[in-house]
Amino acid sequence: MTVMDFPLLIFFAFLVMVVHGFPEDYHIHNSTRHHDYCVLGAGPAGLQMGYFLSKSQRDYIILERNSGPGSFFSIYPRHRKLISINKIYTGRQNREFNLRHDWNSLLSDRPDLLFQRVSQELYPDADSFPIYLSMYVKELGLKVQYGVDIGKIRASESESPRGRGYILVDQHGLDYTCSVLLVSTGMWDPQKVQFEGSDLVEGYESIPLNPEEYKDQAVLILGKGNSAFETAQSILGRASRIHLYSPSPVRLAWQTHYVGDLRAVNNELLDTYQLKSLDGLVEGGLEDIAIVKNGEDERKHSGRKKQRCSSGKKRRGQFYLTLAELLEHPDGKNSTKITAANLPVYHNDNFSLRQPYDRVIRCLGFRFNFSIFDGSARPPSSEVTRGRLPGLTAWYEGQGTPGLFVLGTASHSRDYRSSAGGFIHGFRYTVRAVHRVLEQRYHSNYWPSIKLSVSQLQSWLLRRVNEASGPYQMFGVLGDIILLRGSHCEYLEEFPIQALPQFSSLSGHRVSKHGLLVLILQYGLNPTDSLGPGRAESEWTRAWRSNFLHPVLYYYDTLPSEKDLRHRPAGWPLPRPKAVHHMVEDFLTEWDGPISHSQPLRRFLEHCLHTDLRAFYAESCFRFSLTNRKPPLFCRQGYLRKHGVVGNSHLWQHAREAGLMPSEQEYASPDVDPSFPDYLTRAGASVSSAINVDF
Repeated sequence: MTVMDFPLLIFFAFLVMVVHGFPEDYHIHNSTRHHDYCVLGAGPAGLQMGYFLSKSQRDYIILERNSGPGSFFSIYPRHRKLISINKIYTGRQNREFNLRHDWNSLLSDRPDLLFQRVSQELYPDADSFPIYLSMYVKELGLKVQYGVDIGKIRASESESPRGRGYILVDQHGLDYTCSVLLVSTGMWDPQKVQFEGSDLVEGYESIPLNPEEYKDQAVLILGKGNSAFETAQSILGRASRIHLYSPSPVRLAWQTHYVGDLRAVNNELLDTYQLKSLDGLVEGGLEDIAIVKNGEDERKHSGRKKQRCSSGKKRRGQFYLTLAELLEHPDGKNSTKITAANLPVYHNDNFSLRQPYDRVIRCLGFRFNFSIFDGSARPPSSEVTRGRLPGLTAWYEGQGTPGLFVLGTASHSRDYRSSAGGFIHGFRYTVRAVHRVLEQRYHSNYWPSIKLSVSQLQSWLLRRVNEASGPYQMFGVLGDIILLRGSHCEYLEEFPIQALPQFSSLSGHRVSKHGLLVLILQYGLNPTDSLGPGRAESEWTRAWRSNFLHPVLYYYDTLPSEKDLRHRPAGWPLPRPKAVHHMVEDFLTEWDGPISHSQPLRRFLEHCLHTDLRAFYAESCFRFSLTNRKPPLFCRQGYLRKHGVVGNSHLWQHAREAGLMPSEQEYASPDVDPSFPDYLTRAGASVSSAINVDF
């Protein structure tokens, strides 16, 4: 071998390395396929998390199996109309307030990066959403890698301080490793129920979309959710009759306040049902039914057929619905061998679904794909959702899978049927909450907070209840936490209230001896007719009876424990507090009434803080400073620091007549409002003897 042969040998060795691959640990330590954060899925939740990770300059990658973001919306909903509200005109210029009525935009620091740039329809076309998400990715420069189909995920022990990581294997057998895995794959797998003849049923995911294909056909739809009614509505003018069948009665979103229930935009069939135009709804179990096909061997049983069809009408349909237990020769689950010859005689009488159908369509929604996780990384299924979604902690981490968080629609098990966490206008805020948890846990960055003097607290609370979109959309789930520190407080926004027992570890903040306040928005607990008389409460002394969405303040002198949370009263989002204050519901959702909203709120805060929070003009503060050793807090924190509003006779007169500003003589011994302590008692507040409510 000569010296000239060495370059050839080196080149040959390089080719061997390329052909046979690099050592496994090379990718882990040297390849760009290791990241601190892996985000699985480039849907709205994945991109929302990508924005927050990018903003905080973290090492992350978003992996997407398709060629563009939001691929779910390229297929679903099948009939291409979104039911998420895109209300562009609100009469306000306040961006935060407008997000209360914009259900499609993602959060960013770009005021113009809104969904209305691609659609101005109230219920937009579904094709608009991938366009918006592509725009979001491009304009924010998010790191998305397309064409990566992850088929297997397993946990691995890591040498990093975090102690555990995850390995993701794609369709080419390549590994992607990360310390934290953020799963935002959504729900793609159709929900199916196995019963006799279930293989004869068409799926929502594959039905033809041309209404002409249903012309003069009888159609049975399994399900009563939005996908079922969306399908029914699309063929309402062509099908001869449409029946919807499921175990539960239809639930209307405007009655339940749950946006996942049937929306009015899809419910035209309710008219044709209740006005007796051949369509209808029927309740019954799915596991016990059988779908029977009208086969050729029916001629062998012509005698039985004549008995069943005593009306003499010609049957055009191919499928019958019956109970599996009534079949003479059940052949087991999922069998096409069942024929109409096995149908029981009762189909001739008064059975609601005795007539045959030309089509049977399954519209039962979707479920989370657990199959990509091996035993070391698989989160448990949630009992609340009957196994359709993963079981999560209150901060959206998989139960038993540390470092694995679930985002977006699949995280809805935390607030299933009670809030909006399964929808974009809800989970954009829960994603932000998860990011704040990550920042505290892995980077020691405390949950963002604002320091306020207690004299500023009322104004800040009123601003939040009238503007904030996070607690408004994620009612009963995300709340503002006010840590009381004596003369000042720390204000934390949009903390997951079910995680209060872990507040210190998740946020980095500590609760002092002065306690804390929790601000949430919630609906009333009393059943009411949503459109009937007496559906609303207008008197502030009965604010605890409010039915519509309204702010509620909970005061705790110590942090609630896990036990407190488990034993909270039925229907309550939080444990019983020391004191609670309901701000009476408002038709305009504007809680700014001086008498109905501001004054009761001030008195509640004074009750919790043991402090006079009344506001005074500069002239009054001047007098108090000369005549009192300890002027009111408002004067100490405002006027004596060269802040204050100069009054005049007109303002004084208006304030007195409106009952907003007692005279300065009343400061030393303010009158007692007898209705207020009584209001606290009837609102369910447990007031300790150490707190004097006669302020």
